Amino acid sequence: MIYGYIRVSTDKQTVENQRYEIEKYCTARELCVDRWIEETVSGTKTYKQRSLGTVIKRLNCNDTLICTEMSRLGRSLFMIMEILSQCLKKGCRVYTIKDNYQLGDNIESKVLAFAFGLSAEIERTLISQRTREALARLKKEGRQLGRPKGAKGKSPKLQDKDAKMQELRNKHNVSETCKILRISRSTYYRWKS
Repeated sequence: MIYGYIRVSTDKQTVENQRYEIEKYCTARELCVDRWIEETVSGTKTYKQRSLGTVIKRLNCNDTLICTEMSRLGRSLFMIMEILSQCLKKGCRVYTIKDNYQLGDNIESKVLAFAFGLSAEIERTLISQRTREALARLKKEGRQLGRPKGAKGKSPKLQDKDAKMQELRNKHNVSETCKILRISRSTYYRWKS
């Protein structure tokens, strides 16, 4: 299946130029777009918050995603790399017309996949390192980390409802109490402990 992806940032912009470019590209290569995805949304939103996320979930091996340029996929390098990485994992192709980029089953794509994986690993390591540094600083400042000592692990659903729970517990069995409060039995037993 071939998907044509068009994104504009505002209602004032038109999708017609991008559609024309994709149709021209497909005609020259004897391709036919099976499904068009058009959206008006900022490229700063993650692809999962856009229609593009749904399309990427649906992509199967040998499917093709065509767009006019990389910037239509996302604004940040990491977002674009994540999208391309997802496409590579699924075994589908991505063509960008203006960039003349083709992600597929070739050596260049495999090198890119390695680079994407490496950069993602570096980013995860940096995030983890920053988190550890922030926690160490907070601990040094004397801040309590985690749950306060002696605090029960009560469910937020039952926060400040001890009196109501006692009243229901005295009048009803466990199943009825859970139905009234719309909670599961495990939530009830966690409260009780």
